Amino acid sequence: MIKTIKKTLLAAAILTTTSNIALADDSLVIGAPMSSFADKWLSYLFDGIRDFDTKHDDVIFKLTDANDDPGKMLNDVDNFIDSGVDALLVVPTDIATVKPIAKKAKRAGIPLIIINRLPDEKTMKSVDAYVGSESIEAGIIQAESVVGLLDGQSANILLLLGPMGQEAQIYRTEGNKQVFAKYPNIKIVAEHEGRWDRAKALQIVEDVLQAHPEINVIVANNDEMAIGALLAATKAGKTDADLIISGIDATPDALEYLGKGLDTTVFQSAKGQGYGGAEIAYKLSKGQKVKKMNWIDFELVDKSQKEAYLLKY
Repeated sequence: MIKTIKKTLLAAAILTTTSNIALADDSLVIGAPMSSFADKWLSYLFDGIRDFDTKHDDVIFKLTDANDDPGKMLNDVDNFIDSGVDALLVVPTDIATVKPIAKKAKRAGIPLIIINRLPDEKTMKSVDAYVGSESIEAGIIQAESVVGLLDGQSANILLLLGPMGQEAQIYRTEGNKQVFAKYPNIKIVAEHEGRWDRAKALQIVEDVLQAHPEINVIVANNDEMAIGALLAATKAGKTDADLIISGIDATPDALEYLGKGLDTTVFQSAKGQGYGGAEIAYKLSKGQKVKKMNWIDFELVDKSQKEAYLLKY
């Protein structure tokens, strides 16, 4: 009962504090520096962490917001280590940030679990566990869905990219290109960095459609950019028949647009990654063994599956 009351009192603070709140001697504390609370997709990942948290009275997860600032994230990590957390559960601002985080965690003897953004092979040697989805798989599934919709027609493609250098941006794009390279009638006309952002993508697509009116396919590294592309296309007077648009993540917002200008998306279980990461951090905190690489599969979603996937949220 005491632990339950304690968790209730801490619930309001769980997303905003790194203060060393006193817990029962047998309670675990897991520090969870997150890249950005403003990221729509990541909000569902946080839900997965909170879901695991509410089901376990002997652990508390303390999430912090780095505002996409690597320096702020490293400071949050230092604060968690100084407060004596039992594990670190991290969605890094970028994969380069994992290396210094891993050094700090190793020096402090604290297990480190990375979610969603896969570090390079060398850095992974210093990470205890990873939970995520193989980004190249998403790019391949997405591109194959576009090829199927084209049904042999020629295509001039605009690629909308996430922040350059992020693991998801690199490998989702690589997966796209692996597939499109097989078809001589498919050409990538332009690539632009939309930084996962709907408004940024809208602006880009407005400009690109004026410069390249021949574009008939827009492939976005995530759903927010795909929605931005759809809104820009609508403003330009483009109809569903003029453009194929595809995203990745199958967020609730994107699912609402399926069949209304958005043709396909690829489900990445944000909640599954969050819950899985929390579970592994919990087990490592208790000294239990876990697998190092923990994969959650991507799934293609079209308009016929819209309702089924909305229920997942």
